[in-house]
Amino acid sequence: MRKSTMGFIAAILIIAGTITSSVFIQQGEVVAATDTTTNQGWSKVFFKTVKKSDLFVTNDQGKRVAAEITVSNKGKTAHIKGIEPGSYTLHVKPRTVDGNQYGTHTFKFRMDEVLPKVATEKELVAYFERVKKQQSILFNAPQEAAKEKLETADSAKESSAGSSDHSTTNNQVAGVDEADMVKTDGEYIYAVVGEGKVTITDIRDSKNIQMATSIKMEEGFYPSQLFLHGKTLVVLGEKHTPYREGKQAASSDRMMPVNSMTTVRLYDVSNPKSPSLLREFGAEGYLSGARKAGDMLYFVTNVHPYFWTMDQFDGDVLRPSMYDSKESSDKQLIDYKNITILPGATEPSYSVITAINLSSPTTNKVVTKGYLGSSEQLYMSKDNLYLTATTYEQQQASNTGTSNMTMMWNPGVANTELFKFTLKGTDVTFHSSAELKGRLLNQFSMDEYKGNFRVVMTEGTMWDDKNPSKNHLFILDQNMKMTGSVEGLAKGERIYSARFMGDKAYMVTFRETDPLFVIDVANPRAPKVLGELKIPGFSNYLHPLDENHLIGFGYETVAEKNPNGGEPFILTMGMKISLFDITDFTNPKEQDTEIIGGRGTYSPIQYDHKALFQHKDRSLYGFPVMVYDEIGKDHYVELQSMGALVYEITPENGIVLKGDLLTKNTRGEQYMEWEEQIHRMLYSKDELYTISMKGINNYSLDTFAPIGSVKID
Repeated sequence: MRKSTMGFIAAILIIAGTITSSVFIQQGEVVAATDTTTNQGWSKVFFKTVKKSDLFVTNDQGKRVAAEITVSNKGKTAHIKGIEPGSYTLHVKPRTVDGNQYGTHTFKFRMDEVLPKVATEKELVAYFERVKKQQSILFNAPQEAAKEKLETADSAKESSAGSSDHSTTNNQVAGVDEADMVKTDGEYIYAVVGEGKVTITDIRDSKNIQMATSIKMEEGFYPSQLFLHGKTLVVLGEKHTPYREGKQAASSDRMMPVNSMTTVRLYDVSNPKSPSLLREFGAEGYLSGARKAGDMLYFVTNVHPYFWTMDQFDGDVLRPSMYDSKESSDKQLIDYKNITILPGATEPSYSVITAINLSSPTTNKVVTKGYLGSSEQLYMSKDNLYLTATTYEQQQASNTGTSNMTMMWNPGVANTELFKFTLKGTDVTFHSSAELKGRLLNQFSMDEYKGNFRVVMTEGTMWDDKNPSKNHLFILDQNMKMTGSVEGLAKGERIYSARFMGDKAYMVTFRETDPLFVIDVANPRAPKVLGELKIPGFSNYLHPLDENHLIGFGYETVAEKNPNGGEPFILTMGMKISLFDITDFTNPKEQDTEIIGGRGTYSPIQYDHKALFQHKDRSLYGFPVMVYDEIGKDHYVELQSMGALVYEITPENGIVLKGDLLTKNTRGEQYMEWEEQIHRMLYSKDELYTISMKGINNYSLDTFAPIGSVKID
């Protein structure tokens, strides 16, 4: 499945996420085929409270079996253990909830001794056949009709960034580096600029910065992210390769002639003016995320085999491919023994994890494993990797009378699967999983601390008045079993940002005002809300200043009267920086604010944390920004200026503007060209550098006066 199809599916799932319904559906069977291990047991999350007496388990012959059934999470999670390997069904007896009668519900699952691997082509084909059947139920239409639709649809603590003599990436977890478009060692700046180019700029003489060289990639390879590991430059990018044909050429080959291969190129930059390519390797799929901890590089790709239009499944086409220039110039298919089915996997896709030790970049082995099941968000500590996937509880329209169109655009209630992998060098091993109610916002919704995994989620949607959204915090132990939770916060709102800082969790929700919640998570069995602050606006990104202060980057908002009555209209205005004083956890305060521009103003920091510039020793924080404002009585929004701003932010003096690097819009343009925008800011010694697609400029960190520049052709 390639871009056009996945775009169509993604649209369905996004829209479906806004119109979810309760898992208890009148007269309907809810099917959730799930694989798990006898050691881990199987868990099911419900959206209505159940009792242990409501539940029983049958085997594949329909006979009741003795099972260890426990109910936790205030009656909303059932856990099944103590049964032999095999296929089973969990039954929920008919009952009345809130005056509504609900029929019998069944949930299918399978227990295995170990997480099932795909040992043969026959087993892989069987998986995709099962998925195809389930997706046909999802769309509630014959396979040929569905086929036609698809064919026509086109912290621990924060990083120590900024505490040395040069910048590092604004990473979420200390000791775990995140890939970014710019890296520096304090003497050279390595940047992905333009299309198909990586530049190396010599900044050793700040008064005379020079372009050392550029690495121009061939047509078809598009670099996007970098790591710098000593004298090895790691370039990650996307390479388009011809769609392979299996034993049978499928019609999809003609529709989608290329697929994506996430490619890694390792360069020796001992002499930055003359980098040399050491090695190239890759894994099929689109890059989901990449991390580097110590000498270890890990990256995850998502692979969607374009199988829907196949008349007959072919294992060679269904398997992801990989390659390594050290071994061969040709792509190789992942061995069946390296393909595992993730618990609960019902998606026609893979999460592919690749690892290499960079200590000997030319000789160390590249290890790639495929996991059947999609993934979305990625979080990594030094010891563990976590992936997430949204799952849907789907009612069968044949039993409910639901229309085909309703079924297509409403696949059901959204839960989230969490998958934990242990990291021991290149040995990446599935450890355990959990299913939780609701959906995550981003990687900052997750955190590992003292062996526990903490996560915040939004259940439901803000627009559902009958079943309004609510927000939860869950804490899981090392085996991904829930130990404690805080549930039902800010009903009718959703999470806009979150941050974990040791024993505390901070969460911003929004609908009309911005509640900042302070949650004590020191006791994993009894987390509790300590304080709440309601202010206008909201924060998209929360950043620790120190143990008692937090910086929020987001928007100011105003409420306008609804002429038709009902809730007021909430309008987004200028960009807002907030300094939160959390010294008293029970009484958080907004100590200081800064409003930048008017309606339409935006900064990459509001959706990309790596766009934040920080110099901790100088207490400086900066970001690129495009400033808009309303002009005249008609409130027409125009671009006023573009560039970057740098603030000194301290508990003593609040938010103080130090560096104004904005350029006024004298050309009357409504939008700033992408190539001219500042995308990253960094420092080396006493100079600040701004990077755009067209050049690099540097300034004094004392006065912010310009020093020099270099153009990028």
